[in-house]
Amino acid sequence: MVSRIIPVAPFDLVIFGGTGDLAQRKILPALFRRHCAGQLPGSERIIGAARAGLSCADYRNIVATALREHCGPRAVDDAELTSFLSRVSYVALDGMGSQGWEELAAQLRPSAEVPVRLFYFSVGPALFAPLAERLHSHGLTNGDTRIVVEKPFGRDLQTAKALNRTLASHFDEGQIYRIDHYLGKETVQNLMAVRFGNMLFEPLWNSQYVDHIQITVAETVGIEGREDYYERSGAMRDMMQNHLMQLLCLIAMEPPAKFDPDAVRDEKLKVIRALDPVEPHHIVRGQYQARQADEGGAQAHPSYRNTVGNPRSRTESYVALKAHISNWRWAGTPFYLRTGKRLVARSSVINVMFKDAPHSIFGAEAGRHANHLKIRLQPNEGITLSVTIKEPGQGGMRLIDVPLDMSFAEALGSEGGTPPDAYERLIMDVVRGDQTLFMRGDEVEAAWAWTDPIIAGWEARGDVPKPYDSGSTGPGDADLLMRRDGREWRGINP
Repeated sequence: MVSRIIPVAPFDLVIFGGTGDLAQRKILPALFRRHCAGQLPGSERIIGAARAGLSCADYRNIVATALREHCGPRAVDDAELTSFLSRVSYVALDGMGSQGWEELAAQLRPSAEVPVRLFYFSVGPALFAPLAERLHSHGLTNGDTRIVVEKPFGRDLQTAKALNRTLASHFDEGQIYRIDHYLGKETVQNLMAVRFGNMLFEPLWNSQYVDHIQITVAETVGIEGREDYYERSGAMRDMMQNHLMQLLCLIAMEPPAKFDPDAVRDEKLKVIRALDPVEPHHIVRGQYQARQADEGGAQAHPSYRNTVGNPRSRTESYVALKAHISNWRWAGTPFYLRTGKRLVARSSVINVMFKDAPHSIFGAEAGRHANHLKIRLQPNEGITLSVTIKEPGQGGMRLIDVPLDMSFAEALGSEGGTPPDAYERLIMDVVRGDQTLFMRGDEVEAAWAWTDPIIAGWEARGDVPKPYDSGSTGPGDADLLMRRDGREWRGINP
C-alpha cells in the first residue's frame, strides 16, 4: 500500500532559531523529506532567522550539512538537495531588538500573493513574547498567519497563563500551534482510529473490561547538552506534564462528536480535569547513577549529579506514578505512567491490560490468561493484540498467549519502509491550518494545574530521588508501586 501525497498550498515559513539544534535535526529534515515526497508546492520559501551574521550561501551550507546528517539511512539526492536549497534563505535578526526585521519583511511575499505565513518559534520560551510583539509591531502578520510554539510552554501554571495571555494579545487561539511531537507519531494518531473506527474495541474500552493501563516512555540517553534546562525542570515537567499527559488523554478520552480540532481537544480537556490528585505513596522519583565500563569495554556513563555538577541535586531523571480518572468510563481503573533517562532501552509503549475472563472452564492447570493490547510508539511503530489459544500438541488443554502483530512499516509499506517523522505530519498540518494534533491554551493550563501540586508536594516533603543504575529499568520502588496492587510492569524491551 502506497501512502497518498496531498500537496499543500504555497507558504512562507520563517524559522526563528534557524541555526539551532532543533531546526537542524528535525524541522529542516522534515521539510526536505516532504519536498522529496512531492508534497511541497514548489513555490514555498523557507527563511532561517538567527543572530549569527551569516550570508545566504553560508546558511545553505549549514542546511545541506544538517540534511546529509539527519535525513535517515538513504543518501541525500544531490538534485533534490539543490532544488530544496533554492527555496532557502537567511536573515540575521535580533529577536529582542530591532536588527533584521526590515530585511525579514522584504523577504516575505505580499499577502495577496501568498496568504499563508508561518513563524516557527524554535527558540527558548523567553523569546516567545518578544517575537510575537515584534511580528505585530513590524506588520509581518495577516489573517492567515500561524505561529508554532515548542515546549516547554511555561514551567508551572502561573507562567503558562502569562505566556497564553501574551500570545493571545497578538494572535487568535486559532493561529497558535503548541506543538508536541508525540502527537505526530503515526501510532499515536492510530489510537483514535483503533478506538473509534473499530466496533471491536470501543465497547470494551472501559473499567468493566480493562484492568489497568500502562504508559511507558523510556530513553537510553542522559541529559548531556541539556544540563541547565533539565536541572530546572526534571522528568515531571519535561515529559510527564506534556508527552505522557497527551498519551493519557488519547487513551482515555470519550468519542468526540466529529473529527474536528476543537471537538477532539474538548474531550482531551475533560480527561485532564477528571484526574484525581496523586497520593504521595503513588509517586516514585529516581535519579540515575554512573555505569562503569564493563569487561567488554562498554562506555561508562557519568551519574546525573556529576553531569549537572551538583552533588546534592534533587532533580528527578525518572518518575513513575499511579493516576485515577474520576468519570463513569474509568472509575476504579488505574493508569500507571513512567518515564526516565538512561534506561535499558529506548521504548515508548502503551499497554492496555484487559481483565481475566470471569470464569475459566479449563481449570487451574490451564493457567490464567488475559488479553493485552500493546501499542508501540517507538521504535518499530505498530500494534500487537495478545490472544489466548490452545498450545499445540498432545497432553490436554494447555493455554498460551500468542500475538496478532501489525508492524506499520511492514503492513502499510510506507515511504522508505518507515512511517513519516512526526514533524513532517505536524508541519504540514500547520500549513493546512489543522489544529487537531496541537494543544489548546486551556488544555496546557489544565495539565499544569494537575502537575503543580504533585511537584509542590515532594518539594515540601524534601523528597530525595531514589538512585537507579544506568542501563536498568529504573528504581526498584517503581516495581513495588505495581506489586502492591498485584501487578507488574510490562518490560522495557530493546
